[in-house]
Amino acid sequence: MIFGNIQNLKEYAFLEDAVKECFDYAGSHDLKAYEKGSHEIDGKRLFVNIVEYQTVEAEKRFWEAHREYLDIHLMLDGTEQIDLNFIQDMDVKDYVPADDFLPMEGPKNSSVVLKSGDFLICFPSDAHRTAVVAEKSETIKKAIFKVHI
Repeated sequence: MIFGNIQNLKEYAFLEDAVKECFDYAGSHDLKAYEKGSHEIDGKRLFVNIVEYQTVEAEKRFWEAHREYLDIHLMLDGTEQIDLNFIQDMDVKDYVPADDFLPMEGPKNSSVVLKSGDFLICFPSDAHRTAVVAEKSETIKKAIFKVHI
């Protein structure tokens, strides 16, 4: 599933190759066996972060977006809700270049629920709030592919 907007069509030009490379990697590696942390695939151009955390109520989580990297969230184990909106509809705070982290506040426009095997692609124009309880709080494990754009 891709959450996008017609105003951002230019961002999708490279999508096919980047997504294929990430999913080829996921298909040929046992990501569930990976330890938490960052794992290099192709230097700073492409890497995967393995995260494990407990889902919580939305009010306890934060909104974010990224300028340098596209996120491909691939659920490995568990169920998580991810809230979504466009950054132009949010109150954007100061960008942290060292972490490619753009914090913000605002309302959700929509949300998706990721279960094992599901994925979500977030572009720089997509604000996302992760780790939100879907039905009940649970520990999840997820791969987040980071593709430099």
